[in-house]
Amino acid sequence: MSDSLLERARETFGHDRFATEVTGIEIVDVAENYAKCELAVDSRHRNAMETVMGGAIFTLADFCFAVAANAEKLSVVSVASNIVYLNAARGERLIAEAHCLKSGRKNCFFRVTVTDELGTLVAEVTETGSRVE
Repeated sequence: MSDSLLERARETFGHDRFATEVTGIEIVDVAENYAKCELAVDSRHRNAMETVMGGAIFTLADFCFAVAANAEKLSVVSVASNIVYLNAARGERLIAEAHCLKSGRKNCFFRVTVTDELGTLVAEVTETGSRVE
């Protein structure tokens, strides 16, 4: 991780107020085609069953994809996403890691894994991005 790349990502994506201010997601690590983001779970992220709401999990994954896909330059938007919820989060912190599986001239494809700090696999997400340059 380059400190300047991390600082630039935090500055750029700090403008995504829903993810950063409303939801509270933090960018932890970033590199070309990779990002790691975390979310400290609190009552605003829980549903009526007192588990973490699927929308909060998806927001974390989608934001992590955006950071990874645009680490070098803002040029990629999501055009398709698929999420599979595998387990309820057991811990109090969610961690998303986005890895690029394919980066082409026009499209890219990422896998985002969401776990909690206890190692529980919470969700697997795939995201297809399109370059808008």
